[in-house]
Amino acid sequence: MEQDEIYLIDMWRIFVREWRWFVAVLLVVLAATFAYAHMARPKWEATASIQVGQVGSALQGTDPKVESFQRVIQRLQTLDFQNDVMKSAGFSVKSPEAQLYRKSFKLEPEPYANLIKVSVRALSPEQARQFATATLTQLQAIHQGLEALPLKLAKERLDEIQTELQSAIADRDRLLHAAGQGGKDETTPAVAAILLSGKNEDIHTLQIARSELINRLSPNYTFETSLAWPIRVSDWPVSPNLVLTWGIGVFFGLFMGALAAIGRNVARR
Repeated sequence: MEQDEIYLIDMWRIFVREWRWFVAVLLVVLAATFAYAHMARPKWEATASIQVGQVGSALQGTDPKVESFQRVIQRLQTLDFQNDVMKSAGFSVKSPEAQLYRKSFKLEPEPYANLIKVSVRALSPEQARQFATATLTQLQAIHQGLEALPLKLAKERLDEIQTELQSAIADRDRLLHAAGQGGKDETTPAVAAILLSGKNEDIHTLQIARSELINRLSPNYTFETSLAWPIRVSDWPVSPNLVLTWGIGVFFGLFMGALAAIGRNVARR
């Protein structure tokens, strides 16, 4: 314990004796920190929560999403996709803006909520919002191409069911008329009644199929890839982080100042 106290006292004496070196190095580090904090270009971050689109008319037991969740994540992370986003936004893939976009690109998937949170950074709030919007637009364009055929087939099937239903209703009306006529042939009303029963079953089946398909094509089950809520842009620059920068600067300055004082004391000896 006494040795530790003597050691601390010796260290204190070194700092007192070499305080000029300690303060000089500390000021140099703080000056460098000040220069970095004021010369580094501020960067803003935009966050978009993207909901992956789906087509509700998909077969039961299959994934209704336009593109599987995992594949969407892999697509977003590819260099080709990110470069296409930059081109669509009017930037060269080698520009500083594009490099910052790719470097800062971050994903936070939430598969159970069918959401992918995309975060990107830019040199201004407007540009950050532009990059997030361009990311969504590029993904939407791809998914619109993928969902075009399933939607077309579903709508064609709905038209077919509607046509069959109208035809079945017309047949039922004729049978109702025949069943009510009677006539010379006494079996005609009975036969018409039997046919009418079968036709009513057909109509009921077609009505269920039509209602189910209309429901599956409703916005609850069929929707495009879109934003779950508006894009959020940081109120303040996220980089450089002044609190963190100054904290590291002060700590590093104290460490280097102490090292300089000890080194100077050794040199004197």
